[in-house]
Amino acid sequence: MQKPVLVINPGSTSTKVAVFEGETCLFSQNITHSAEELAPFANIASQFDFRCKTILQFLAEHHFDIKSLGAVIGRGGMLHPIPGGVYAVNEAMRQDLLSARYGEHASNLGGLIAYEIAKDLGIPAYIADPVVVDELSDLARVSGHKLFKRESVFHALNQKAVAKRYAKEHGKKYEALNLIVAHMGGGVSVGFHDHGKVVDVNQALTGEGPFSPQRSGTLPAGDLTKLCFSGKYTQGEVMRMINGEGGLVSFLGTNDMRDAEKLYHEGDPKGTLYYKAFIYQVGKAIGALAAAAHGNVDAILLTGGIAYGKDVVDGISEMCSFIAPVVAYPGEKELDALASACYGALSGEAEVQEYTQILNNTQTLDNPTER
Repeated sequence: MQKPVLVINPGSTSTKVAVFEGETCLFSQNITHSAEELAPFANIASQFDFRCKTILQFLAEHHFDIKSLGAVIGRGGMLHPIPGGVYAVNEAMRQDLLSARYGEHASNLGGLIAYEIAKDLGIPAYIADPVVVDELSDLARVSGHKLFKRESVFHALNQKAVAKRYAKEHGKKYEALNLIVAHMGGGVSVGFHDHGKVVDVNQALTGEGPFSPQRSGTLPAGDLTKLCFSGKYTQGEVMRMINGEGGLVSFLGTNDMRDAEKLYHEGDPKGTLYYKAFIYQVGKAIGALAAAAHGNVDAILLTGGIAYGKDVVDGISEMCSFIAPVVAYPGEKELDALASACYGALSGEAEVQEYTQILNNTQTLDNPTER
């Protein structure tokens, strides 16, 4: 019998926690944290004790004996670029997460809390497929200027999870397929999975690809440069235009695609334009990656919360089904994906990789051109 595993996925104002036994989720909860609860903490790392106690209290309320756990896995945080897969949480990783060396994000707490709980129990602690997974080809890494390199920051966990799910459903290995996966949520990332490696994908956090409910995606470089030097905006304000106040927030004042869909069905001209523009941009990004794949694409997979929208799926299918079959996997199954990765590590099916620090390096996501 497989021992249960604890799965932890911290967000900015919540912590998703679940206990799995094999493919079965025994119980789970999205524990929300109020602004008042988080106000005393100066940064993400300082929330560590609070979040850890909250998780242990959650397990106690379910009368769960943590000594029965076989492993703990957390959502991977901001680390230096690494290949996809499962990683043991070691001291080098802990130091980079605690210091927020590569950027401050709530997901940094995933590995830290996993390590703390697992350490006292004498069991393994893992992370899997963090957002910094980097498997780009040399060609995909080239930008248009020697000072800039294209980066890989995307929804690696969910993209790889649905790609592996599609492969399993069709009796094939993920490593034997060419897939294009579009994750559509608060951010949008579209990746080309070439036999198990994401060799090209837009930098979905701060600057590439289709716009999303709250991110601007690719902007005209010349116009953006003029705006930055206009004296009207601070750096922080410009960054919020790119991530947080871009996309639908800028166009329609909402970060919910369902609001745009409602306007589209009501025949509102403005809502219709931006709703269709979203579909157009995602479809165009898929088409570009189909060219990168020389047209050799086994399937196009649509995932994330926006994939629940039938009109979005139908619109992208209309644009792209000539390339390959379009299959929708709505939502994100990140807890399931983490549990699956954890059991893969425990069974030996997945190689457990070792994280190593980059010495004498102070680069962060605020200084992307140095990466």
